[in-house]
Amino acid sequence: MKAISYSSYGGPEVLETVDVPVPVPAGNQVRLVIRAAGVNPFDWKVRSGSMAEVMKVKFPKIPGSEVAGVVDALGPGATGVTVGDEMFGWSDTGGYAEYALASVVVPKPRELSWTDAVTLPVAGEAADRALGLLNLEPGETVLVNGASGAVGTMAAQLARKRGVTVIGSASVRHHDALRELGVTPTTYGEGMAGRVRALAPGGVDAVLDAGHGGLEAAMDLRGGVERIVTLSDAAAFDLGITFSSGTSDDRSTETLRRLGDLAAAGEFSLPPVRTFALTDAARAQRAGEEGGGRGKIVLHRPARSS
Repeated sequence: MKAISYSSYGGPEVLETVDVPVPVPAGNQVRLVIRAAGVNPFDWKVRSGSMAEVMKVKFPKIPGSEVAGVVDALGPGATGVTVGDEMFGWSDTGGYAEYALASVVVPKPRELSWTDAVTLPVAGEAADRALGLLNLEPGETVLVNGASGAVGTMAAQLARKRGVTVIGSASVRHHDALRELGVTPTTYGEGMAGRVRALAPGGVDAVLDAGHGGLEAAMDLRGGVERIVTLSDAAAFDLGITFSSGTSDDRSTETLRRLGDLAAAGEFSLPPVRTFALTDAARAQRAGEEGGGRGKIVLHRPARSS
């Protein structure tokens, strides 16, 4: 099968298209014919070597943790799924490939496209986990820094469903999209704390940081480090702020089903998607690293015509 792999740390140019054996499912795994694979900041952080001190990579490495596709083989312990089922979830073997093994997957709602479904596992789990750590209550106000990204978009909506007022920071060009989600927008950067105070005279009860460079403003608004959670800024370790990266134990089929059902029912707006072909994975990662775009980057593989 074709897969995207790298054998050394470096820039996007280390990604190459290779031929590797089709993986064989074991235990409760299923094998998916990949239709879409998510591209996430974690992918290029690992590839660049910036996480080498905390995470050892076994080369060659196929990146990609979230996938959507059609089941074509089952491990001996797989139950509740059959060949031909359309599923989405987390990959065990790397999603940038024609086939991948997975053990935490759920059925894809018919109402969702492949590219829609694959936006949910990583960003949805992160948003849900961060909100849980903040213990938000109805009537409270939360600042979501980086509200136009995939995680921020989902976190803002999930917070709203809890009866929480949401202020979201983003570039001005994304403010109308945030207003459509019921979020009060502001800009990030210098002076953000003052702008947020003007929008929330009663104060901010919690801050969810899904961007970069907002922790000082968060501490200013909160008067300390309590009820601040960041998913992305390593400066948190020096500041005493909670940094939540998640583990494989946080991968919940219950959460994934719930988010998929909400999206399928039209009660949860998914972030916009920029699609790239599998063989354009280097360009896709480069686009993500450069930033500036709203939503999610996805590698899309159309079904072969019969």
